[in-house]
Amino acid sequence: MSRYVVGLTGGIAAGKSEVTRRFEALGIVVADADLAARAVVEAGSPALAQIAARFGAGMLLPDGQLDRARLRAHVFADPAERAALEAITHPAIRRLMQQQCEQALSPYAIAAIPLLTEVGGRKAYPWLDRVLLVDAPEGVQHARLMQRDGIDAALADRMIAAQASRIQRQALADDVVVNDGQPDDLQAQVEHLHAQYLGLAGG
Repeated sequence: MSRYVVGLTGGIAAGKSEVTRRFEALGIVVADADLAARAVVEAGSPALAQIAARFGAGMLLPDGQLDRARLRAHVFADPAERAALEAITHPAIRRLMQQQCEQALSPYAIAAIPLLTEVGGRKAYPWLDRVLLVDAPEGVQHARLMQRDGIDAALADRMIAAQASRIQRQALADDVVVNDGQPDDLQAQVEHLHAQYLGLAGG
């Protein structure tokens, strides 16, 4: 059981997945908010029943699964509806991630929460012992986004601007991994933090 939990966050295209893979390679369990968000709305889940009650049975596919595309289009057209959806899903996501971290069979666990700053930071996740930011210069994020998603510069700008600023994320962080495209540097930073977290977790 892991009683020490590190929250991992970072801006879009900062390289969060690459960093979490390296921690996993060191034997550390990672609870992923994106995966948890899918799990809590699976057919038959309490959250999905709440979504159907709030937004209508038309948000479900014939097989009982969530019609993600229809719900996404609905809530992104209306901030109040998006807030209503988040009020259903976010508590369920937090509960699942906390459970996954507590049950992790590693000396400490990582909770990968891309939008940690945007969803309330430590107030929303009071069970985080420490926050690790995966940081990249905006120019690097911009170039990665254009290459990864095949988008133009204007859309990349809007996607970066839609998130919390680097300064806001840095204010939340206890530790920072700088992921500016040097793989050897990245591995050294991860191994250093791994040793630090082992000590903090008493492992």
